[in-house]
Amino acid sequence: MKLSRLSRFICLCLFIFLISALNAVAAAPPADYYQLKIYHYKTQEQETRLEQYLQQAYVPAVHRAGIKHAGIFKPVTQQDTDKRIYVFTPFSSLDKLAGIEKRLQADAKYLADGKDYIDADYKNAPYSRIESIILQAFPGMPSTAVPNLTAAKADRVYELRSYESATEKYNVNKVRMFNTGDEIGLFKRLGFNAVFYSEVISGSRMPNLMYMTTFNSKADRDKHWEAFGNDSQWKTLIAKEEYKNNVSHADIIFLHPTEYSDF
Repeated sequence: MKLSRLSRFICLCLFIFLISALNAVAAAPPADYYQLKIYHYKTQEQETRLEQYLQQAYVPAVHRAGIKHAGIFKPVTQQDTDKRIYVFTPFSSLDKLAGIEKRLQADAKYLADGKDYIDADYKNAPYSRIESIILQAFPGMPSTAVPNLTAAKADRVYELRSYESATEKYNVNKVRMFNTGDEIGLFKRLGFNAVFYSEVISGSRMPNLMYMTTFNSKADRDKHWEAFGNDSQWKTLIAKEEYKNNVSHADIIFLHPTEYSDF
């Protein structure tokens, strides 16, 4: 049975479209995975022991494991009864994330340098509990970036945001707003110095996404957000019907990087 000229043309167009789509998928860089650990503690002694472990054992060990940058952050304002340290570690694959503990346990220097933390007695633990959140980078920013800031680390403000959605479908919509809607591009154009954008794939507040932007100071942060709110691209984006009601709750956490943080 012979195909008509129109049918052959349609088949050729479909073939070209499929090849283009496959090439686009193949060309897209793989998205990194992130682990965000939150250490909860109460006392100054616990904080000292945690920081000693992170600075002298954990960060050097993940560097030896091939991870160039790890972020260690403290809240700008600590709670009296629930103090926290945030540890952000990027991985190039889920397998590497899953295998990091085994890698650390095989590192003799890590075990020696972190002995006080690793071998702590159950009556004298260096923390109250640990949260662990697993994230996958957005296609619009598939890996981390070290912020280009000029202020001293003690003066910088890092803003960690979590956007929860009412359902998984609304969460997918908000993620699409960052990528297809180019909210990421808007942040970049306005100089928000993002460390990462990501979707939470395992955590206690799902469905949600998380991202981190950075500033030289609180005043610098406020100036950037004022520009964001007044930007015509943002006003056009937020007015689109397709992106309505895709955030049900937002948490904003202000952090300082420690002196030994790579970010």
